[in-house]
Amino acid sequence: MRTGLWLVGARGAVAVTAIVGALAVRAGLSEPTGCVTELPPLRDAALPTLADLVIGGHDVVELGLDKKAQALVAAGVLPASVVAAVAGELAAVEAEVRCAPHGATQHETAVRIAADLVEFQRRHGLARVVVVNVASTEAAAVPHPAHADPDALAAALHTDQVLPPSSLYAYAAFTAGCSYVDFTPSTGARLPALHELALRAGTPYAGHDGKTGETLLKSVLAPMFALRNLHVRSWSGLNLLGGGDGANLARPDANAAKVASKQRVLKETLGYEPEGQTRIDYVPDIGDLKTAWDLITFSGFLGSRMRLEFTWHGCDSALAAPLVLDLARLTAAAHAHGHAGPLPQLAFFFKDPLGDVPHGLADQWRDLCEWAGGWDAAA
Repeated sequence: MRTGLWLVGARGAVAVTAIVGALAVRAGLSEPTGCVTELPPLRDAALPTLADLVIGGHDVVELGLDKKAQALVAAGVLPASVVAAVAGELAAVEAEVRCAPHGATQHETAVRIAADLVEFQRRHGLARVVVVNVASTEAAAVPHPAHADPDALAAALHTDQVLPPSSLYAYAAFTAGCSYVDFTPSTGARLPALHELALRAGTPYAGHDGKTGETLLKSVLAPMFALRNLHVRSWSGLNLLGGGDGANLARPDANAAKVASKQRVLKETLGYEPEGQTRIDYVPDIGDLKTAWDLITFSGFLGSRMRLEFTWHGCDSALAAPLVLDLARLTAAAHAHGHAGPLPQLAFFFKDPLGDVPHGLADQWRDLCEWAGGWDAAA
């Protein structure tokens, strides 16, 4: 089933890595390392394949996909031989990337976004389209009366700037009959009016904030402390990153949204919030690489005091890109099987997932596999 993947922020590092990766894997040039949908519990589910994906998107920058791919080669993110081998296919995707529309009102902008989505689906004869937001993190939305009701929201969009960009994309996606995934900590579909709109449209949505590094480790280690009844006294983390994401997170409002997303797992998993905080610092020289250093202090039997330290060095785009492809495939399959509204079953992928869900990685993986495995049983 041919499925559209529409990337918001299509010329960014994560998006371009995902595009090149999808092209390379389906051409047999690379293994699908990092794609959990290629593991046996999910590989047999009723998912569109990577070969089924037709990719397009929006961006506010004009730098072509080929130029961005070359920049990622220079940064050590992408192999030069792979980028050269998929140059023709990458040019075809470039033809499907549009400048992000801007109308006189938010309603006009949403109409233009939706029109691009509908035309993309029609032109390629796609069964459905998944919109995935991999754009820069934005500040948290300020509450507005129109956020609570779809009809009030629709009216307000004609005159007021009521939605942040991520939420405007969710609105446009739902009105176009498309599902929506927010891979960032931005507000996205996490507003009452957009929830109701998704239910009306019969479209699913998922988010928020892809879990790729430090928080991934937290979701493994925090359950260990809880299951062994060890008391975590403090947990502090320092994250260093460069690249476009790091530059964006140097803004205090975006930084605050990201930190809040990263902190949720500890309180939810431990049942309490230990001392300490998470910091994110921008270091331009390290480019797309990121380093996280965490210090955990904890108490054991008879109050014995202990500590754990870990350091995580990772390539952010290479960690995130396969998850973007996974989410597109899983969300498309959920849409095909009649799911509408939030998809808490995709909590495995997110720092700050939707719904009342477990936050330990093992529990999230079990729930994901049971959910996806049920599609074949129902077929």
